[in-house]
Amino acid sequence: QVQLVESGGGLVQAGGSLRLSCVTSGSIFSINRMGWYRQAPGKQRELVAGITRGGTTNYADSVRGRFTISRDNAKNTVYLQMNSLKPEDTAVYYCAAYQGGSAYWGQGTQVTVSS
Repeated sequence: QVQLVESGGGLVQAGGSLRLSCVTSGSIFSINRMGWYRQAPGKQRELVAGITRGGTTNYADSVRGRFTISRDNAKNTVYLQMNSLKPEDTAVYYCAAYQGGSAYWGQGTQVTVSS
């Protein structure tokens, strides 16, 4: 069982930056892959960025070049640095962890970008 706790969301103006954090309950080394997803009102949840245990990353086309996913193994934490934020980035952002064939989700953190 993996528990995830996100933080770092908030209200920011367009063009601003936020950094989201996701702390895992156990060692991050045991988790095959982690990712950040988001869900805007009336839309399906979508993958924003992912990172494997080996450090390989992938991004949605809509955020590539603006967002960066990273991990700090010593702190069992995954980050999502979001720069040049746009109003269309407004959503609830969720952290996910994939381990042993199961997916685990955090409670989500709201990100609101004003124009």
